[in-house]
Amino acid sequence: MELITPSKKSLRLLINERTQKWLETQTTPLRTLMAYYRCAIMEIETKFNVLNEQFSLKHDRNPIASVKSRLKSMESIAEKLQRKNLPLSCEAIENNINDVAGIRVVCSFTDDVYMLADAFIKQDDITLIEIKDYIQTPKPGGYRSLHLIVEVPIFLADEKRQMRAEIQMRTIAMDFWASLEHQLLYKKDVPNVEEISKELKLCAEESANLDKRMSEIKQKIIPND
Repeated sequence: MELITPSKKSLRLLINERTQKWLETQTTPLRTLMAYYRCAIMEIETKFNVLNEQFSLKHDRNPIASVKSRLKSMESIAEKLQRKNLPLSCEAIENNINDVAGIRVVCSFTDDVYMLADAFIKQDDITLIEIKDYIQTPKPGGYRSLHLIVEVPIFLADEKRQMRAEIQMRTIAMDFWASLEHQLLYKKDVPNVEEISKELKLCAEESANLDKRMSEIKQKIIPND
């Protein structure tokens, strides 16, 4: 007897139907949970803005070029839960999905990335869950960034909650490369993908060399920074 397996399209339709039903029946608790994640983002952004201001007063320059944030869409969260064979529930999200709240801190120099990460982690209300250093050990395609999974407290009217977030820290050059690589390859059927991947990796190496050279120039101009 021939084994009939569902197509990718039918699986997507099934996921979409389940997701839609879940969203319709759990609107209030999901909106509340997303509000908590937004609060966590605000807490983390404030902490980095304070560090940036303190460093500016001491060294007369800002180590942070920009701070960006995003909340994962409910559809993406649902798909991730189902890929992990987890139930569609708020508890499953909080316990298993670490990147619902995402913050990207773009720094001027590589040293700034590590300096700010160290100062942030040392704060007594921050719990470091995981760290992945893709700067020292880039991904095979050339991606470079420092990833932190942390827990931060948010203070509500009647309780304190610990919320998880993912922080990506990188230089301007790393962010430029990653943004363009994402635009070129994300969910696209790229022809000659191996050749394109090689070119992108070479660009990543050139970007890393630029970071190194700019850091060397900074040391010549402001050696005690």
